[in-house]
Amino acid sequence: MAKIQTPQAVRGTQDMFGETEERFAHVVATFERVRRLYGFKGLQLPVIEPTAVFSRSLGEATDVVSKEMYTFEDRGGDSITLRPEFTAGIARAYLTNGWQQFAPMKLSVHGPLFRYERPQKGRYRQFHQIDAEIIGAAEPAADVELLVMADQLLKELGINDGVTLQLNTLGDTPSRDAWRAALVGYFNDHKNALSEDSLARLEKNPLRILDSKDPKDRSIADAAPVIDDYLSGEAQDFFGAVTAGLDAAGVAWTRNAALVRGLDYYRHTAFEFVTDRLGAQGTVLGGGRYDGLIENLGGPATPAVGWAAGIERLAMLLEHVSQDKFDAIIVVENDARLSDAIRLARQLRAAQFVTEIAATGSPRKRFDKAAKLPSHTLISLSVADGAPAMRIRGEGSDIAARVEAFIVDAN
Repeated sequence: MAKIQTPQAVRGTQDMFGETEERFAHVVATFERVRRLYGFKGLQLPVIEPTAVFSRSLGEATDVVSKEMYTFEDRGGDSITLRPEFTAGIARAYLTNGWQQFAPMKLSVHGPLFRYERPQKGRYRQFHQIDAEIIGAAEPAADVELLVMADQLLKELGINDGVTLQLNTLGDTPSRDAWRAALVGYFNDHKNALSEDSLARLEKNPLRILDSKDPKDRSIADAAPVIDDYLSGEAQDFFGAVTAGLDAAGVAWTRNAALVRGLDYYRHTAFEFVTDRLGAQGTVLGGGRYDGLIENLGGPATPAVGWAAGIERLAMLLEHVSQDKFDAIIVVENDARLSDAIRLARQLRAAQFVTEIAATGSPRKRFDKAAKLPSHTLISLSVADGAPAMRIRGEGSDIAARVEAFIVDAN
């Protein structure tokens, strides 16, 4: 009989366990705690959406839509896509659920996303992001709040050293349109020297040539017209308010005039938190203001700003994740005490103490085995001279003292 082959994990996915999972969970838990400090409400979204949600939001010409989305026809004949990012789905939910009445809304979400691209360090085909958005707020104060929140998150994760906030403005609509026209004219004058990718972008997404990594493009891009020459007074004031707010909050930033968002609905602020610790893929958190997106989905003109960060990449940057300890381990040194151990474990868990029972293997060796596990308190249940006996050994921590006090009160 032929040996049955075990199916392997899909390329670009991962099974997380041990320290990898602990790092992942630590990022999510920290995000959940920080977003509550800023009044962001949690949100759960479908993993699947109508394909039009992304094609109309991101644009048919983008690599995400044209090359990377997992799209299929369901049994009803509808085109369905596994979500490649969060913002478009949030905008769809905002419109279809009638949430305009609650604007401005501060929303947060985290979970898996899917893109068919070459797997590499910190990048997978099923990957995970944390995401924060403010919908319905046109003021620069919303941009500032999101950036201050992101800065605090990175600090509380302990990965702010070596991370730089790079900031740029894309201007308001008149500013951006004038700048875009100037760029198209400039790049057309240098078409013969541009890379193949940039030539394709020139027709559909000319701003993206500015952040091209191709050496062939860099000298041309570096000498291109800059947004500052086309900013309206309103756009200058908006960017000035954002930078003043960051200065007031003590958030360090640096100007990066080459930082762009190519799609037409982006306005004003664009930003990335960048590190040199992840090689070429140095962005750990990024976002911007996308005042035109909701109109692309059939809604009214709605200002919005947001950011997203890859959980896997943040987890890779963590210096250390402390190993969780059990609050109490109950060692059953005599099998006659197993029922007592089950009863005591239930009481401790009901009182919110993380508890484990050690009741397997040789009764003589259980205590020694349990002592090697990370715990605040060891509780030994045995029988001495025919009577039940209990020993409690604490490590001297506050948790150990509370466990012991609880046991004394309960008995």
